[in-house]
Amino acid sequence: MDRIQPDDLYPPVEPYESGMLDVGDGNHVYWEACGNPVGKPALVVHGGPGSGCTPRARRYFDPDRYRVILFDQRGCGRSTPHASDPATDMRHNTTPHLIADMERLREHLGITNWLLYGGSWGSTLILAYAQAHPERVTEAVIPSVTTTRRSEIDWLYRGVGQIFPEAWHTFRQGVPEATDPTDLVRAYARLLESPDPAVRKRATAAWCAWEDAVLSQETNPGPPPYSSRPDRAQQALVRICAHYFSHDAWLSENQLIDGAHRLIGIPAALIHGRFDLASPLITAWELGRAWPEAELTVIDDAGHLGGPATRRAVLAALDGFAG
Repeated sequence: MDRIQPDDLYPPVEPYESGMLDVGDGNHVYWEACGNPVGKPALVVHGGPGSGCTPRARRYFDPDRYRVILFDQRGCGRSTPHASDPATDMRHNTTPHLIADMERLREHLGITNWLLYGGSWGSTLILAYAQAHPERVTEAVIPSVTTTRRSEIDWLYRGVGQIFPEAWHTFRQGVPEATDPTDLVRAYARLLESPDPAVRKRATAAWCAWEDAVLSQETNPGPPPYSSRPDRAQQALVRICAHYFSHDAWLSENQLIDGAHRLIGIPAALIHGRFDLASPLITAWELGRAWPEAELTVIDDAGHLGGPATRRAVLAALDGFAG
């Protein structure tokens, strides 16, 4: 660990290989490989859904010991077609499609099995993939645990409004046609499919303002994580989020907790901030109880975005699994 930088992470590293993988339905998924070409394979599963992978994610892995694969999920980042384009057909962007994309990428790269790393929406996709293909997963490192249950979606877009009533009122006013508060996400999803660019722009801005409000009490402040993104990235992120959450991520309620028995034998590190208002700790706690090999570490001074203690816990887990 003597090569860790002052911000706790490994030094920046550039990909030694990258490409665009044809995954069908007219979609091409961007991927890149970093670190040691003969190292332990690991896949970074980004959040959002629709945020895209970032160079910073590469730096959680020891480049001498890991072969790190990153990819942009359908419709975002460098993958094409991009969800910011209203002509992009979202029918071919679902959780089952993403699971199939991950398998196609694994086969394309000649990888037998791999460690999975990712948080927030990334944790939902990791769990869904691992339960579908447990033989392909060696370990998992999951900060900011979510399973995208309807109860979690309802909390994020309605329940936590009890803590931010002013911001939630503004968010609610963005879809006055939604007579039932539980229809907020579906109503926004409809606006984001509007042929009118002004309607889409207003809906995107309102969604980003709400998400930023939920994260505004984080212990490690920085630029607003949603509204500070470039316009094109914002539009894709919000459209994909609303699309997934309005369909309950194509998962039955409690599916990923109830299916945790399929993960028996897979070691995992679950790392969660106690003051995560976007994804309350209860989900990580329930998953940890249902998954015997998963060790839950609660970071008492962190929220959804984590902080120094979260980074150290993630690095320790990834270093430990590197062998």
